[in-house]
Amino acid sequence: MSVTSGALGCRWGYGAGTAVGDLDSLREQATWAESAGFDSFWVSQIFGVDPIVAISAIAAAHPGFAEFGTSVVPLTGRHPMSLAPSALTAQAATDGRFTLGIGPSHKMVAEGFFGESFARPFTRTKEFVEALVGLFENGSTMVDGEELFASGWLTIDAPPVPILLAALGPKMLELAGSMTAGTSLGSCGPKTIASHIKPKIDAAAEAADRGQPRIMALVVIGVTNEPDARRQESRESSKMYAELPSYRAMLDIEQVESPADLMLAGSEDEITEGLARYVEAGVTDFRIGISNAGPADTSPDEQQATREYLERLLA
Repeated sequence: MSVTSGALGCRWGYGAGTAVGDLDSLREQATWAESAGFDSFWVSQIFGVDPIVAISAIAAAHPGFAEFGTSVVPLTGRHPMSLAPSALTAQAATDGRFTLGIGPSHKMVAEGFFGESFARPFTRTKEFVEALVGLFENGSTMVDGEELFASGWLTIDAPPVPILLAALGPKMLELAGSMTAGTSLGSCGPKTIASHIKPKIDAAAEAADRGQPRIMALVVIGVTNEPDARRQESRESSKMYAELPSYRAMLDIEQVESPADLMLAGSEDEITEGLARYVEAGVTDFRIGISNAGPADTSPDEQQATREYLERLLA
């Protein structure tokens, strides 16, 4: 099969992953992704570097990216009056190329790490988004909600920051479609996107008289001769994600047991066919992750083969 990225009709972003522990490795990934032809560069947040700070630090060295983004910053432990200045500063540092991906996180994180209540995640997220939209678009906000209070203004000279909301449930998808630029997904396969994600977010955007919402899918790929072994290794490392209620619901719609079952692993043709299925399902943007599973003596070769495949595809 000979298919170019343009033929798939999707924006291509590279996902740096959740385990980036230093700026040198982030710079290395950004340098490769830019040279390979990716449109955008996304940095996740959990225990690694702060993505907003990191993107601000490296952006000037990578003029080839049309967009930098977070995917995603958890709202747990944050407040819109402190998150908005960080995002707008990153927008200035990237010359208007920054997109803020946010998500409500999970009960395990909110209560276990921050001691915050996760009793009403949708209500808090809605009020948080309302405050951010006001600060980004008008420079001020006044939200006196049931879960959050935010009042104030900013004087940062930067363009408005687009928001992508990690939305999986119906109410979150409605919020994403009606108030943000779209959604950034994890643990969602083509069947789930086509039957659940796209209809709901599109309907919300149309009702709010907004443009076509972005649907960005995280897709982990790996060129390998041992796809079953790679998925099994990934299944062990992703066991926790399969047990999180919001992800579990999406995996059940897809009728798979683990996020590892969504990995596109195998030959180049098999991976290209898998990517095409995501586009057919309604994905507008890819956030590509490269599988690093595998024994130490084979994983580097497979990662290199995967990089070379992407370079040819994006060329």
